[in-house]
Amino acid sequence: MIGRGMTPRGWRRAIRRALAGAGGALAVFAVCQAYAHTAGVSTSRIVAHGRTIELEINALGRDYEKAANVRIVEANGEVNPVALGVMVPAILSYVDDHVAVLAGGERCSPGPATAKPADTHVLITMAWTCPPEGELRYRVTLFQDVDPAARHLAVIASEHGERELAIDKNAPEIALSGEGASVWQIFGRFVAAGIEHIFLGYDHIAFLLAVILWGRRLWPLIKVVTAFTVAHSLTLSLAVLDVVRLPSSIVEPLIAATIVYVAAENFFVHDISKRWRATFVLGLVHGFGFAGALREYGLPDRALIPALAAFNIGVEIGQVAIVSLIFPLLLLSDRIGVAAGGKRERHASLVYACSAVILVFGLYWLIERTVFA
Repeated sequence: MIGRGMTPRGWRRAIRRALAGAGGALAVFAVCQAYAHTAGVSTSRIVAHGRTIELEINALGRDYEKAANVRIVEANGEVNPVALGVMVPAILSYVDDHVAVLAGGERCSPGPATAKPADTHVLITMAWTCPPEGELRYRVTLFQDVDPAARHLAVIASEHGERELAIDKNAPEIALSGEGASVWQIFGRFVAAGIEHIFLGYDHIAFLLAVILWGRRLWPLIKVVTAFTVAHSLTLSLAVLDVVRLPSSIVEPLIAATIVYVAAENFFVHDISKRWRATFVLGLVHGFGFAGALREYGLPDRALIPALAAFNIGVEIGQVAIVSLIFPLLLLSDRIGVAAGGKRERHASLVYACSAVILVFGLYWLIERTVFA
C-alpha cells in the first residue's frame, strides 16, 4: 500500500531520496568503522602469596597492535612468535603504563615480565612485590585508550577458591582481599552495565527504531515494546543459566537479519497493532545477544540472579529512554503536517527514508557477520 496522499510519482521520489540518504549514511558508517576499534575482553589471573602478587595477563594480539603500535599478528589472526619477540619491549612498556598493583596509595614493585604467544593472544606473566602495609588493589586500564568500552576480567585465586571481577573505565580498580563487592553494589553495577550496553548497541537501537516508526498511538507501542522485553528477557535468562545457549556466530547474523526484516516490513505494513507477535519472536534472538554481552561483564557466582535481574532492568531503562526520545519526535512530525495544511498522519516519506537507512545498515551487519566473520 502506497502512503496515503502520495502519488506514484511522489512515492518514487521519496524512495529515491531514501536510497540516496541510505547510501550516504552507509558511506559515513563505513568510514567510522575503518577508524573504530573494538577491543576484546582481556583477562588476568591473580595469585597472592603474602605481599607478593603473581599476575598472568591474557589479551588479543590485535589489541596490542592498535594500542602499542606494534605489528605482531598474521593474516589469520595468530600472533607471530618472531615478531612478538622483537616487539616485547614495546608491549611490556604499554602494560607497565596501564597495569599496576597498589598497596594503599603506593605502587608495588614489578619484577621481570615475560610475553609469549598463545594462538591469537599474548600471555604476559609477572610478579609484584608490595610493601608490608596498605590494602592491596589491582588497577587495569588496558586498551581503554583505543576503546573506552574495553573490559577486563580479573580472576583472583586463593585458598578459599576463585572469584571473578569485572573492570572497566567506570571501575578500574578492585580489591585483592576481602569478599568483594556487596550484592547491592553488584546490582547497581549491572544496572549501569545494562544501560550502557543498550546505548552502545547500535544494532539493538536500529531494531527498536524500525519497530516503532509507524507508531501513532501509545497502546500499540506499549504492546510491541513489552513483547520485545518479555522475549529477550526469557532467552537472556535461559542463556545465562546455561539452559539454552547459541554461539555468537549464529546469534549475531540473526540479529542483523531481524533488523533487515522489520525495516523492509515498514514499506508494506503501516499498522503496528499486530506487530507485537513478530516482535516477540524476533526479541528471542536479541536475548541471546544480550546474554553474550552480559557474560563479558563477568557474572559473579554468588550473586548470579541479582546480576541477571539488574542487567535486565538496565536494558529496559535504556530501551524506555530511547523510545521516550524517539516517539515524541515522530508525533511532532505528524503535527508539522497538520500545520502545513495536511491531515494529522505519519509522513510515509519520513518512514521510508528512515527504514531505508536502517535496512542498509542491517544488510551491512548481516554481510559483515557472515561473509567477513
